[in-house]
Amino acid sequence: MAVKDKVVIITGGAMGIGRYNAREFAAAGARLAIVDIAPMEDVASEVAELGAQVLPVHTDLRDEEQVKAAMAQVHKHYGRIDVLINDAGIVTHFMAGSPRWPAIRDMDSSFFDNIIRTNLIGTFHATKSVIPFMVAQGGGHIINFGQGNVRNDREPDSIGACVYHVSKVAIRAFTKEVAAEEREHNICIVSMGPGGGDAQPNDGLRGIATDETPAENRARMRWVGDVVKDRYILAAEAPMELTGNQITARDGKLVKLDD
Repeated sequence: MAVKDKVVIITGGAMGIGRYNAREFAAAGARLAIVDIAPMEDVASEVAELGAQVLPVHTDLRDEEQVKAAMAQVHKHYGRIDVLINDAGIVTHFMAGSPRWPAIRDMDSSFFDNIIRTNLIGTFHATKSVIPFMVAQGGGHIINFGQGNVRNDREPDSIGACVYHVSKVAIRAFTKEVAAEEREHNICIVSMGPGGGDAQPNDGLRGIATDETPAENRARMRWVGDVVKDRYILAAEAPMELTGNQITARDGKLVKLDD
């Protein structure tokens, strides 16, 4: 894998898809930094057992100064930053049995604000803080967890996910704009959701189960390893002609998606 020995930052890597990605990149030989507000002992131990270097950095992505300090710490530790994966986010997780979020008419402003500040503003803070290091070294890759579009029909059981969908579509727009700004610096910036790649069977399963998903909920979900696979490793090697785009992975290859 071309990511061998590259320095890869994964925000939100303490659990969920970020934790899965940390193991995948570790197995591929990357040097890792996990940036999260949650405890990182489990993922750090798993990555170390795979023989990879790992630096856990406790950070609240909503706080710009904390994020700036975290990126500087990673750069000081490794001497460079090759890949940033903006995975951190608050997710609805309805399919995993979490309580349904309220409709907008019943949602507190503080709840809405926290989702946007974590998902979208956190992506902004991390991207802004890592770009100077990538400019100085002559390039890099930034992969944002943007997905969806405003044309999608929403099923009744997705009610309550409005603010989550808004944050993810906004990340797609953010990706497109900042990629244009940084193209001249050889920084490839793409957005990619964890699904939507290789065709999934019409088996009635929805959502992605991870290590943290309760056992009783996994039977109606797809396992993270069967869905995500190596898609983010592929994205970390994306050519510059894909910068600014929403991409997915099909049959082991990156594909640009239409807006």
